[in-house]
Amino acid sequence: MRFILFFTFCFQSFLYAQEEQGKASFYANKFEGRPTASGEKYRHNKLTAAHRTLPFGTMVKVINLANSKSVTVRVNDRGPFIKGRIIDLSKSAAQKLDFIRQGTTNVKIEVISVEDTGAEPDITSSPKNVKYYSLKIDTVEPSGFGIQIGSYQEMENLINAAADLKQKYSKEVTIKQKEMDSIKIYSLIIGHFTKREEADAFRKKIQKKHPDSFIVDYSVF
Repeated sequence: MRFILFFTFCFQSFLYAQEEQGKASFYANKFEGRPTASGEKYRHNKLTAAHRTLPFGTMVKVINLANSKSVTVRVNDRGPFIKGRIIDLSKSAAQKLDFIRQGTTNVKIEVISVEDTGAEPDITSSPKNVKYYSLKIDTVEPSGFGIQIGSYQEMENLINAAADLKQKYSKEVTIKQKEMDSIKIYSLIIGHFTKREEADAFRKKIQKKHPDSFIVDYSVF
């Protein structure tokens, strides 16, 4: 069945903790290959994690307070749901922190970002260029035509572009997700037009700002 993710954007204050301390655990062997809350399949060899509130795709640095070893992981699941635990790590991440034999360990986690530059975050200073979004996602089967603006790998770039388009043109923004060589690609499409002629007229209107835009037929997805 074909499907497209439909994103509705609005600006709203929302804040995530930049640092937490508590216990970390790791996934048992029985979870290998099972779907996570984000839809991805859990794999022991991937550096991923479960957190109760951080958005999927968030990169966090996890420091084992017992030995100072650290690892950077990507949040793609929800949990842990045991009191006192703040993060569930993939088995390979737990191995890098060297607490497989203990089962749990005390950690500090630091939010880095979706696009990690490799620099250590300065958590003592106030964050800069902060943007807040409220995000509603529905799986839809649209009909008619839309205008594809571009494709993105990083969710941060996708959200910024989608919010900007919705503000400029006051039209629905649709995301087409596909996977190529195990890499997820998100195509940004604006508008739902009943007729191709209507879509073409809108494309010509925005062509100067978006010269690479083109018409897509939702029925062929």
